[in-house]
Amino acid sequence: MSRIADTFETLRRRGEKALVGFVTAGDPDLSQSIKIVKEMCSAGLDVLELGVPFSDPTADGPVIQRSSARAIKAGTNMRAVLDMTARIREFSSVPIVIFSYYNPILAYGAREFYRDAVEAGADGVLVVDLPPEESDELTGAWGDGLDFIRLVAPTTPPERMAQIAARATGFIYLVSMTGVTGSGGLDLEELATVAAELKNACSGLPVCIGFGISTPQQVETIGPMGDGIVIGSAFERLVESCLETGGAPRRVADLVSELKRATTDSAKSAACVS
Repeated sequence: MSRIADTFETLRRRGEKALVGFVTAGDPDLSQSIKIVKEMCSAGLDVLELGVPFSDPTADGPVIQRSSARAIKAGTNMRAVLDMTARIREFSSVPIVIFSYYNPILAYGAREFYRDAVEAGADGVLVVDLPPEESDELTGAWGDGLDFIRLVAPTTPPERMAQIAARATGFIYLVSMTGVTGSGGLDLEELATVAAELKNACSGLPVCIGFGISTPQQVETIGPMGDGIVIGSAFERLVESCLETGGAPRRVADLVSELKRATTDSAKSAACVS
């Protein structure tokens, strides 16, 4: 069983939802980024999404766009992200998903990326702009050392959900709304319908919901719809707010603690409803 699958199974037995946290690797620099991640893991994070900074992050809102720009300016590239993954693995067993656009992986080399990611201790990869029909050129030469996390949009029809789920491992990432990360406008009724359709199509694969979720109250409301919640912009917003004063690791850890408590409360609410 992979580290990701084991984590979701453990959470299921405990009656908890997963807190999946995204941060851009190397923001504001590699040293501070490692400190932030260490505090997040200690505060109760269940799965870490480690973002590869990219110059054209089209799916991301302005907060994460700026975090990518800062990380690139600080010298963070794919090799640095994989080195950071290895350093994180020295102090934490939290599953690590490398979150990237396709271009940085293509430039690094598909075989080389797989080899080095597995060696560094990564558990999965999510490629934002690579649909299933085009992914064989990347994954065809890979073994089973990395889970491949797939994205499903709120506009995806059920039959395509099933096709995507059949080629996914680890978990499915349900984008909660159209638009970019960090934006608002969640339609909870529509999201509940889409999440139920996806759960039905997944044949037991965990579903994590992200985009536009940033508060414990939203986590409590949306948590029962899936198996986990993905949060990124809220963490990066805190990092950005501490650029001049410092203190980002502690503030981000405090938010992790609040959000993790909310995932537990959401699981209790779901049990009461059922």
